[in-house]
Amino acid sequence: MDSARALPLVIGHRGASGYRPEHTASAYELAFALGADAVEPDVVVSRDGVPVVRHENEISGTTDVAAHPEFAGRRCTKEVDGQAVTGWFVEDFTWAELQTLRARERLPAVRASSASFDGRFGLLRLADVLRIVDEAGEGSPGGAPLAVVEVKHASYFASIGLPIGEIVAAELAAAGWGAQPERLVIESFEKTVLLELRRLGVPATYTYLLEAAGAPFDVVAREGAAAAEYASHLTDAGLAALVGEVDGISVDKAIIMPRDLAGASHRTSDVVARAHAAGLSVFTWTLRAENRFLPRNYRTGHDKAAFGRWEEEFRAIMATGVDGVFADQPDLALAARGGVGGAA
Repeated sequence: MDSARALPLVIGHRGASGYRPEHTASAYELAFALGADAVEPDVVVSRDGVPVVRHENEISGTTDVAAHPEFAGRRCTKEVDGQAVTGWFVEDFTWAELQTLRARERLPAVRASSASFDGRFGLLRLADVLRIVDEAGEGSPGGAPLAVVEVKHASYFASIGLPIGEIVAAELAAAGWGAQPERLVIESFEKTVLLELRRLGVPATYTYLLEAAGAPFDVVAREGAAAAEYASHLTDAGLAALVGEVDGISVDKAIIMPRDLAGASHRTSDVVARAHAAGLSVFTWTLRAENRFLPRNYRTGHDKAAFGRWEEEFRAIMATGVDGVFADQPDLALAARGGVGGAA
């Protein structure tokens, strides 16, 4: 990544997903219009091997698939990463069929304004998002924007004959992103696919996603109950062991701002400083302005959809020196960045 960029990077989480249905062209274009440094597409795979941009492979909550009687018979229950999930799955559709669906707001009770755009936008491929990123960079005075590509459910897709690592690598090369490591971040909750993509020679910054609890599914699939939890990577020894395998980590914001039993947060942890000392960059997710997503002591009133004291939480997280933040409202994250250490 370009060291001259203002930090932390503000990454439009699935686009500007606080304002538009996530992973739509409108969400990505709005994120850049609001000034985001990067956007984050999540990648899953269709039956015919097309890398599709959706948060999950189960799509009933983010599309109108349930309203299509021709697809009613495809509703089923599957085990994905050890969990039983019921609905409609991307891998049971061709890309041509997926193009007949329309996107919907995933959180309509919280984001009624975004839900007003339901049905207006179709689904995207990874190539479509990369094109939007390229177009956003044309004539940009602030430097070409980044794409932060998250590879989803790699072990699951491999188990059904869809090698998502190889598919993503081919798509990046075809889209002309095979030689832009300063503009491409690849991330996953499964380190196995990150190492695979690195072996395939995809030039990028590699970032390992770490949950606040649980264990990576690729490790669980190999080792069962003996699988080391995500937390093992956050010890000094665990961070040191990641150096050389990945370039950075991306953590749940609760790891940076732990909450007490009442859901309040009163301090920040030292995880960013320790990761930096080990030689790793640190991203965090997700900055969201609504009360529902804020620590209890940063909320205002009782309306979960109302904006709380987001500036205080955002700035506290940024003050730890984190290198990048995923934000549903990138304009608000940029405003907060401007209030931390005088950053522009």
